[in-house]
Amino acid sequence: MITNVSLVTLWVTDQDDAKKFYIDTLGFAPGTDVTMGDGFRWVTILHPDHPELEVTLMRPGPPLDADMAEAVRRSLASGTMGGFGLTTTDCHATYKDLVAKGVEFTQPPAERPYGIEAVMRDNSGNWLVLVEKREYTGEDFAH
Repeated sequence: MITNVSLVTLWVTDQDDAKKFYIDTLGFAPGTDVTMGDGFRWVTILHPDHPELEVTLMRPGPPLDADMAEAVRRSLASGTMGGFGLTTTDCHATYKDLVAKGVEFTQPPAERPYGIEAVMRDNSGNWLVLVEKREYTGEDFAH
């Protein structure tokens, strides 16, 4: 029986820079950092309140073939690679804090039917959604 999601992959351009961004800027904690055969490096981070879910910071390369790795690199460079969503208790305050730390936002906090949402980029070009959730139903969306 599957009990939860335990690992997700985030493609990054530089594992050291990404690790520093997620830990020092966003408040994640270090997970695993080991170098395996052929120079392959396994780097993970996790949120301190949710250690059951690790995020792998993966450079485009093996096990991807050369064409797919290049496509991922192009997506990162163009800023079109999706990342993941982050929940906050106060989107406006978190936005101000992260802007002060130099985080690039493509969308400032805005009202949505499901809460207040802002969209930022990490230092690899992935977009991350920051959401202060509120209760909603399907009726809250235009049909």
